Amino acid sequence: MSIEVYRDAWGVPHLRAGDPDELAFAQGRVTARDRAWQLEVERHRAQGTTASFLGAAELGWDVFARRVRLADTARLCFARLERTDAPTAAWVRAYADGVNDGLAEGARRAPEFAETGLAPGRWEPWTPLAVWLSTHILFAGFPTKLWREEVARRLGEEWTELFATDGPGTAGSNGWVVAGERTASGAALVAGDPHRFIEAPGVYQQIRLACPAYDVVGLAVPGVPGLAHFGHTGPVAWAITNAMADYQDVYRERLRRLPDGGVEALGPEGWRPATAHTETVEVAGGDPVVIEVIETDRGPVIVGVEEEPETGGPEGGAPETGALSAGAPRSEVPVDGVPADARTAGDSPAAGAPVDGPADGVLEDGPVGGAPEGVRPGGDGGWEVLALRHPPRVTGRLGFEVLPALLRARTVGDVDAALDGWVEPVNVVQAADTRGGLLHRVAGHVPVRDRANSLRTVPAWDPAHAWADAPAPLPRAEVRGHAVMANARGLAAPLGVEFAPPHRADRIDALLGASADWTPETTTAVHRDTDNPSAAPLLAAAGRAGAGLSPAASAVRERLLAWDRRMDAESTGAGLYAAVRGAVVRRLAGHEAFAALREPAPYPEVFRPWLALGPRVAFALETLLTAGPVPAGDVDRIVREALEEVAAGEPPAAWGTTHRLAPWQALPDPDDARWPGLAGDHDCVLSTSSVPGWTDRSARASAARYVWDLADRERSGWVVPFGASGVPGDPHHQDQLPLWLRGELAPVTTDWQYLTKEQG
Repeated sequence: MSIEVYRDAWGVPHLRAGDPDELAFAQGRVTARDRAWQLEVERHRAQGTTASFLGAAELGWDVFARRVRLADTARLCFARLERTDAPTAAWVRAYADGVNDGLAEGARRAPEFAETGLAPGRWEPWTPLAVWLSTHILFAGFPTKLWREEVARRLGEEWTELFATDGPGTAGSNGWVVAGERTASGAALVAGDPHRFIEAPGVYQQIRLACPAYDVVGLAVPGVPGLAHFGHTGPVAWAITNAMADYQDVYRERLRRLPDGGVEALGPEGWRPATAHTETVEVAGGDPVVIEVIETDRGPVIVGVEEEPETGGPEGGAPETGALSAGAPRSEVPVDGVPADARTAGDSPAAGAPVDGPADGVLEDGPVGGAPEGVRPGGDGGWEVLALRHPPRVTGRLGFEVLPALLRARTVGDVDAALDGWVEPVNVVQAADTRGGLLHRVAGHVPVRDRANSLRTVPAWDPAHAWADAPAPLPRAEVRGHAVMANARGLAAPLGVEFAPPHRADRIDALLGASADWTPETTTAVHRDTDNPSAAPLLAAAGRAGAGLSPAASAVRERLLAWDRRMDAESTGAGLYAAVRGAVVRRLAGHEAFAALREPAPYPEVFRPWLALGPRVAFALETLLTAGPVPAGDVDRIVREALEEVAAGEPPAAWGTTHRLAPWQALPDPDDARWPGLAGDHDCVLSTSSVPGWTDRSARASAARYVWDLADRERSGWVVPFGASGVPGDPHHQDQLPLWLRGELAPVTTDWQYLTKEQG
């Protein structure tokens, strides 16, 4: 082999090889050596086998991963890739081979293997696809449809979309492209930062991939070959944000057991066979759990399998309505409210939020959906479940054939053409090239179907909710001077329901509009901006609350109204605002108008981050202060009470004292207090999300930051929260954290003479 591995001053791997397949092998091998523990955790998550070495706390995720058939879908997609694009399939296989080649060495360096007794396993050619699916299966937030179902049933149909607002519940990523006419160099800049769960090791890997066919720097997803989201080939650079599109549906299914043990599901054409088999989930320190995996013509059953009447068969009795989570896995929710199985939710509402109610999340009454018309509950021995339909399972395509094409891209036209084959997740893409070309479009597969599918669970037996054969057309827009993508309602509006508020997009747009002389260095100031526009409604409510306050509360109010609205870590004004906001959120959540929503929803624990009332109120605060079932007079009273509460307590500390980083780790951190304080807030450009009213800790923030310079790639910059290495004690394990905290970027070094070649 002709593989060469170089490192820059930050330990970032720069790989050189004789051809793309050899380079893919090298990428897999170096990733396994640097991040063996992370890769093996991801492989086990994709297969639903994490409880086998992490214990019962991971059982909920494993059961979901098995039932939603992540690994089987990956196998399905890889088999299709082999049939339709053999070169790309061979390229992915080479990456998996490289992982296998490097795992043993990587595992020897990673203490977590010895700590858990885990032995490194074997990656199959389809494993990278399974890792991608596992990372993004909850990305589109289909559990929000379960939440809307509960709101409609408990609060009333008129409030179904009360929390489906352009409010803080739908955080995402920032991205922008600045045309050459507005830069100092005359060439375009592409910049931004993806907001995801902050994981240690990080979810993005800085890497360079060079062979005679291409030479690309970018941010890879460990376990996946190529550079799917962020890359710079020299002539062209691209980046993405979540389009907030809705492309997954949840169907209410009616099942019945046949005398031979088989299962049928009621569809538009009547009762049809469903597939069913059992799987055993191993649990470290506990008994194995046997589950049944059922799939209908719509998709895999994800909720309600255990609700079959005990007698079964055509003569069996009916199940009690509701209680679909009986028998669902149970695990503790950490104090800081970041369930391990919720971290893949990405930009979805309430991901990682703490929850109300009992730890198991079981509700023993209330149906998930009514029985189908003409079917007498129990008369056929059936029971009701929920099934998930999503594009990769339906089409057998994930879009991996796009990945090699992106690496070969030389113009925005090449990027554009490649992305026509993208599937999941659905992204807004921006790109620029050295010829002056600019691109701003949506990429991905969004099915065409009834709007009700996007809002709620829908009956499987009604043909009105079927998918059309062809997906929806994907919007695009011309770039004039600059363009911003920040998950707001805009380019992708026809494709979704819930979007981020306009605050980040509007703020970035205003900042970019203030200069026509942008450089990579000045662009980092946009990344660091801490102005918090979403504070305005609460400040307005505080402004109305002057009458009847105690002197101490009046003083709090005056300080709050004098605050500059910036969420700086050292700001006591920001700390005061957060304290008042939290008190308002708790009181609103406790209002009698929401009493029906306080009972935990009847779904498995893995969906609980989307289903808790408290975080939902926190994320919809802007809306609930001016609309909703809580009367305006009560809102004003709640704000006054919140001011009094804060006045009666200890003076709030500076924002960064309580707003500290809380990264997700597969193994608990023995020194959680070491994580630093942060600036920013949910709706700041410097987006560092917490759960107001419950915790100021931040589990989601910039998983990377980047500026791609089309004038000179070496003037580009990038940073990740921790470092290039996933090995504790390695010099590059967390050496980028100080840069990340300051909002600075590490340089992108591409001159081989300034890199250090690894031996062996």
